[in-house]
Amino acid sequence: MEPYKIVNKEVPTFYFVGVTTGKSSINKVFPLWMEVLGCPEVVLEGIDHKIHDDPQAYRATVAQIKYDPNSLGALVTTHKLDLFAAAEDMFDYFDPYAEVTRELSSISKRDGRLEGHAKDPITAGLSLDHIIPPNYFADTGGHILCLGAGGSALATLLHLIHKPNKGDRPERFITVNRSQGRLDHMRDMVARYDTDIAVTYIQNSDPRHNDELMAALPEGSIVINATGMGKDTPGSPVTDDGVFPRNGIAWEFNYRGELDFMHQALRQVERRNLRVEDGWVYFVHGWSQVVGQVLHIDITPDVFQQLEEAAASTR
Repeated sequence: MEPYKIVNKEVPTFYFVGVTTGKSSINKVFPLWMEVLGCPEVVLEGIDHKIHDDPQAYRATVAQIKYDPNSLGALVTTHKLDLFAAAEDMFDYFDPYAEVTRELSSISKRDGRLEGHAKDPITAGLSLDHIIPPNYFADTGGHILCLGAGGSALATLLHLIHKPNKGDRPERFITVNRSQGRLDHMRDMVARYDTDIAVTYIQNSDPRHNDELMAALPEGSIVINATGMGKDTPGSPVTDDGVFPRNGIAWEFNYRGELDFMHQALRQVERRNLRVEDGWVYFVHGWSQVVGQVLHIDITPDVFQQLEEAAASTR
């Protein structure tokens, strides 16, 4: 055991590892969910890390969960890739998605083992399937432009790669990221699969170039803001002059914050016949998946409906 200071919690504690955890809606939702699930004694505690924090800071967070009996586990957002890289050796088990994506959205315990799961491919799939009907890409000919190449972007692409029906897979998936490292990581992941999706990797930090990429999309395309801009950092990955694809979808992965990208899209709803989706469904699916994993509770469709209704009551 490394020399980290472990706080022995007096009550069962579920952690939320993020950047601005105190602003999240989960702080209102979590107690309601614990009542629904019959676990009112479990409390939520946020741990805020700087973006791309010191690896030792991530290891200290993992040590707290690993060595304190009342620290049950955690949901991880924003830091999924960095936390995995910093603390990989501290875990006893990773699920297959965590192995291939090298990211963690869930930290849990089972039979004395510390386990890491990447729930985002499941969450992204449930959320995307909620937004688009079957055979969407065959019917529309739309592509996907994903702005950002972090954990949520990886998960969305992984979900699409595994879609058995060709009509549910886009012909092209274009991903844009400021740093090359995340793009290389995504390229390495895609190389493991035999996929007919043409994936394009673009390193870029200029929103005007993102405007150009968006303007070149065919009708019916989906533009995703997976950058964290508008929540964790200010601004939007596109400019106010950017034109969204006609008959397309703008999907903002965030559900709170300034949401500049979403507001840019909303201004074009009528002119471009654009659908705009925020990250609320992703939020509810993401949290329910991890809560079920950490508390060892099966989130059946009936249970999920109860959780969704409880969450909606706080909006």
